[in-house]
Amino acid sequence: MRKTFKSKKRQKNKWKSYAGILHLWLGLLSGIVVFIMAITGCIYVFQDEIKDVIYEWRHVEALNKPFIAPSIIFDNVKKSLPDSDASMVVYQNSNRPATVSAMINEIPYDIYINPYNAEITHVQNLDTDFFLIVENLHRFLLLPEPIGKQVTGVSTIIFLVMLVTGLILWWPKKLKNASKNFKIKWNAKWRRKNYDLHRVIGFYLIFPALIIAITGLSFTYEWVHDSFFTLGNINNNEKLEKAVPTFEKTNKKSTAKAIDLAFTKTQRLAPASGMYFVWEQGIGMPIITGAYPESLEFDHQSNFYFDNTSGVLLSSKYYNDKSLGLKLQEMNYGLHTGQFFNLPGKILVFFFSLFIASLPITGVLVWYGRSKK
Repeated sequence: MRKTFKSKKRQKNKWKSYAGILHLWLGLLSGIVVFIMAITGCIYVFQDEIKDVIYEWRHVEALNKPFIAPSIIFDNVKKSLPDSDASMVVYQNSNRPATVSAMINEIPYDIYINPYNAEITHVQNLDTDFFLIVENLHRFLLLPEPIGKQVTGVSTIIFLVMLVTGLILWWPKKLKNASKNFKIKWNAKWRRKNYDLHRVIGFYLIFPALIIAITGLSFTYEWVHDSFFTLGNINNNEKLEKAVPTFEKTNKKSTAKAIDLAFTKTQRLAPASGMYFVWEQGIGMPIITGAYPESLEFDHQSNFYFDNTSGVLLSSKYYNDKSLGLKLQEMNYGLHTGQFFNLPGKILVFFFSLFIASLPITGVLVWYGRSKK
């Protein structure tokens, strides 16, 4: 019996040793990338709130009148900016401008427009926007996208492995002594305090860090995004390719009448919404519209599809009618940024990201402290 016990104990120590080696080297390999992604995530979480404070053009005077038709907005943008290729307009609530995204001489712009008179109030070069630079740093490290997304994607996968190896290292030899692993010895020397910080913070972050990392991977790898759909629909027969309706393409160009009808019908179909978009996809393609319950919150989306010449409703997909898999895909951004749970969710994600950023620092200090003993 003693031999069996000792053998099991040696096996446990062996696995912990392997986990420790893997944890150390993977941490040294990916630590700087994880730190950058976490810190930029902290900054990006409150981008809307910060921009609302510092940019006046994020607001317009609310009027008791309907929004101007999208075709008029598109025409006005084309007249003012002839080189633009606007095809989508987003209407926010009554005190916010409408927004048109467009490429002008191969540079992306957001064009802010008064939704009551189609007056252009601001033209923003997205290549120089601070928060989009932060997003680019977060997702691609300012590298070319094909290279940057692989670096951040692989680093995120490594981080997931480190969460597992970290849990193995945290796990107490005897469960009755587990309470010690939840405490930080504040009166100890710096090496011990740092070690406790790394171990305790790492343990409490395991679940939220898993959610943040996996939802982040969905933006990098299509197979992760598709897996949400598959996982959510594991008990039904909805197929991924049928998540969005398909329509026969023609060679007809969208008419202004159809675009405007699509918007007004969408308002009637989803009257309590706080945000709408109208997207003219192109020649022969149906016009897609969307409705969201709240302005600037990109979840609980309902979608409608209209004939691009007559404005006749072809298909509708209300949020409540969507499969669980499709809902999971659409709530991914909200879960990743905390937006899905409104301001409390954003605050939590901010602190989770801040603590995640501390792990590479405390981890390196643990390694440094041991090497200097």
